Amino acid sequence: MRFIVSDGVRTLVPGFTHLAIEARGLVNGPSDDASSALLDDAARRLAERLDGRTPDQDPHIAAWRAAYTAFGAKPSRTRNSAEALARRALADGGLPRINRLVDAYNAISVAHLIPAGGEDLDRIQGDMRLIRAVGDEPFTTTAGGEQTVEHPETGEIVWCDDEGVTCRRWNWRQGPRTRIDDATENAIFLLESLAPMTVDALVAAGAELAESLERLSPGARITVHSPV
Repeated sequence: MRFIVSDGVRTLVPGFTHLAIEARGLVNGPSDDASSALLDDAARRLAERLDGRTPDQDPHIAAWRAAYTAFGAKPSRTRNSAEALARRALADGGLPRINRLVDAYNAISVAHLIPAGGEDLDRIQGDMRLIRAVGDEPFTTTAGGEQTVEHPETGEIVWCDDEGVTCRRWNWRQGPRTRIDDATENAIFLLESLAPMTVDALVAAGAELAESLERLSPGARITVHSPV
């Protein structure tokens, strides 16, 4: 499976870089003390990094806000995933506990202020592509407890595979079809960066996520792919 970034996205947001981590033979399950500790440490590191500032005042989050504006999204209403998680980390109640693998990449997102996500490899159809939507691509989601199909806006940046959209507005909302759950054994994790975040900083975040996955799921086969 490949991650393919379209020319349309590269032209609109030329500073985009991503790093993928492939993990096979994982053992997932409900959040536990180990994954909760990752989230607590990430919240502490975030508070130290911001030093009283709000997440949108961080240069990397500001770059993501500008990217969202470039494709027509309102960044204060549909926040990129890193900003949304950071705000939750700083609020009363803190970060949600989802499951061990999701906790691991959420912790990296918060600690490094970088959008991070994961997909179940066994549910992805073909390659993953980052494109500007035509507007007729299907996005299967749930509303009111019922499955429904939505469509992105024309020009919206979305991740998709051969079956349809997997994440709307770049990294704003993931669909349930490829989401990592307690039964996931094989997964792909994606870290996304924009200038001014450096490639070295992106690689460091990827290495930390790989280390967390190895600790949470001993024996898993972890492959960190070079940034693209």
